[in-house]
Amino acid sequence: MNTPNELRYTRSDEWVRIEGEVATLGITDYAQSELGDIVFLELPEPGRYLQVDESFGVIESVKAASDLYAPLEGEVIEVNTALQSALETINQDPYGKGWMIKLRMTDPSQAEKLMTADEYRAYRQI
Repeated sequence: MNTPNELRYTRSDEWVRIEGEVATLGITDYAQSELGDIVFLELPEPGRYLQVDESFGVIESVKAASDLYAPLEGEVIEVNTALQSALETINQDPYGKGWMIKLRMTDPSQAEKLMTADEYRAYRQI
């Protein structure tokens, strides 16, 4: 399993890349492999304000459907609309072109509560 060290992780298998006050979110390599082929994705509109642990979307695969949860509080400033016509990108490149939303964080210090790559690997035993 690919688990980049520079990212932060959640127990619900989202990853977070912090760049200044912007957090980019997606699902982990572990999550996409457990889900299998993605067949549906619902993401929020830009401008939506998210609270920590609020559902920001739904992802469905041939095996299961799951809510996506915001690990940080903030405003959605960008959505990866390219995924709608290429859902396989989430399986092929979850940490790159498979990103889902960008959030302008209200409180960047919230990211410190998220798991490091080592903590996530230990949590998922990967």
